[in-house]
Amino acid sequence: MAQSFAKARFLTVQEVADMLRVSSMTVYRLIKAGDLAAVRVGRSFRVRDTDVDGYLASRFTQAG
Repeated sequence: MAQSFAKARFLTVQEVADMLRVSSMTVYRLIKAGDLAAVRVGRSFRVRDTDVDGYLASRFTQAG
């Protein structure tokens, strides 16, 4: 398990917000609700890029 964290790319809340084109407060709400996994580092959160991909994949819907 620790090995997977060592190779993971961690993103800040603001970077995730920019990727998803939402506010940073929305990302904090997703983390607090448990919809988006995050690691607490000091007073801030970090989100693995694979967790962002997983979140998007779970919310994906086919249009039309």
